[in-house]
Amino acid sequence: DIEVLSVVAQQIQTIQKAQQQKLERFMFEGGEIMLKGSCAVFITMNPGYAGRTELPDNLKALFRPVAMMVPDYTMIAEISLFSFGFSAAKVLSKKITSTFKLSSEQLSSQDHYDFGMRAVKTVISAAANLKRDLPDTSEELICLRAIRDVNVPKFLQDD
Repeated sequence: DIEVLSVVAQQIQTIQKAQQQKLERFMFEGGEIMLKGSCAVFITMNPGYAGRTELPDNLKALFRPVAMMVPDYTMIAEISLFSFGFSAAKVLSKKITSTFKLSSEQLSSQDHYDFGMRAVKTVISAAANLKRDLPDTSEELICLRAIRDVNVPKFLQDD
């Protein structure tokens, strides 16, 4: 809610002013509180992400933007699969991330479709549970089933 974010901006500005003045105690919301020197505030944004509200200008002005790069989903998936005991993690991580890349390119655009890191981690968690429950099943089949179980219920009939 934009009104709430504007109030938060005022509160952060109060804290930042106290830090700049190197105060040990300061007035905050009608009461005097202690300021820890290690206090810091960070905002992580994902611009354009469905359902997110833009930050009001008075809040944006209090922070320094930092550009970040897209993480290597395949490497993260590989390490996660290895940590869950998958011996073919390298090959399976490529297959999982390729499936999501192709899905994002070929399926219709829907607000409830998510083919990013959150979706990859959900499939890996489902695969880990299946591996624990079905230890004698091939890892490839486990991952295929996890992809199906996690994604098919979300797909529209036309997709």
